[in-house]
Amino acid sequence: MRVLVIGSGAREHALVLALRRDPAVNALYAAPGNAGIAQHAEIRPVDPCSAEDVVTLATELAVDLVVIGPEVPLVLGVADAVRAAGIACFGPSAAAARIEGSKAFAKDVMSAAGVRTAHSEIVDTPAELDAALDRFGPTWVVKDDGLAAGKGVVVTADRHAARDHGAELLENGHPVLLESFLDGPEVSLFCLVDGETVVPLLPAQDHKRVGDGDTGPNTGGMGAYTPLPWLPEETVTAIVEDVVKPVAAELVRRGSAFSGLLYAGLAIGTAGPAVVEFNCRFGDPETQAVLALLESPLAELLNATATGTLAQVDAPRWRDGSAITVVIAAENYPGRPRIGDVITGAGDGDRGDSAVLHAGTAQREDGALVSAGGRVLSVVGIGADLSEARTHAYERIASIKLPGSHYRTDIGLAAVEDRITV
Repeated sequence: MRVLVIGSGAREHALVLALRRDPAVNALYAAPGNAGIAQHAEIRPVDPCSAEDVVTLATELAVDLVVIGPEVPLVLGVADAVRAAGIACFGPSAAAARIEGSKAFAKDVMSAAGVRTAHSEIVDTPAELDAALDRFGPTWVVKDDGLAAGKGVVVTADRHAARDHGAELLENGHPVLLESFLDGPEVSLFCLVDGETVVPLLPAQDHKRVGDGDTGPNTGGMGAYTPLPWLPEETVTAIVEDVVKPVAAELVRRGSAFSGLLYAGLAIGTAGPAVVEFNCRFGDPETQAVLALLESPLAELLNATATGTLAQVDAPRWRDGSAITVVIAAENYPGRPRIGDVITGAGDGDRGDSAVLHAGTAQREDGALVSAGGRVLSVVGIGADLSEARTHAYERIASIKLPGSHYRTDIGLAAVEDRITV
């Protein structure tokens, strides 16, 4: 099988590494890729958001499968164009990708499917903002209705901060989604979805805030771990049966069947699981941890999903133990990051119990590896349990140098210390 991965982050690096382990893959390409991905796949330049360019490249390379990593190309319909060209594509249509591209659409789907989620209101004019804020609180959840790379959300007990964020979104022409606050720990559950066939992967937990102890602004994700020792297996089953399957069925009913990776972000509260958000693709940084434990051939799973035969393949197999990923971010992230700094100690790739995956990196003409984005590297640790996985990840981080960089020291720590309960 000849496979082309579209994207340039640590999620795509993780996908490339997992696809490389699949003996059925005899040619592997990535576009546009990054400095780390280039060590494992043939890199080609492409604009991921240009359907024409992606189709031209996939045709030129004679690939059997295109795997689209980021959400923006999916929302823009790149997967539709690839399929229209007769090439199998892992990733939903633009119509189905609205489950992430429009939070209002996602709310409507969940309401029709009878899925528990936060009470919400859409505000699209400044005149409505204050009255709407009065109907929420004492903790306000203020979201950009569209795509915002995980950073369009403010969760705060400060009404002024909530209003400022809402006013800024409206000033930029973005509708605002106000939600009631959901209690309980959050869970990310990835599911391969082929119409109404749903196959769950391992549950993970993301750490969105930039600082230790869940402090500071939201980011695209500062780290994640899997599996979740505090989450009962029956809760995962309930999420699949009561959340993902009804939503998948509702999308089929609307004529926009989902094909790809449907990511449910949930809060596990006193009344049971409730949806915080849906994403239409593999999540970053959870993917880096989840795929580190996958033993099944990834290309087989993705191709079966893309070709409508997911129900015919065996359920995914997983290695024992735990995996964790910790993000090393550039100075000032999640604000405007400083770029161009030299990175040292990130070599050697996969060592078995740890790996360094590239996200915002580039290679200078002199061969030096430099930072080129906000989230620069994802360091993955694997161990017999979560404590050992954390040790391996943080030991690896200690050897990496990037001026001004920062990372959280507490990824997975609350679970290790048994401070999370359902």
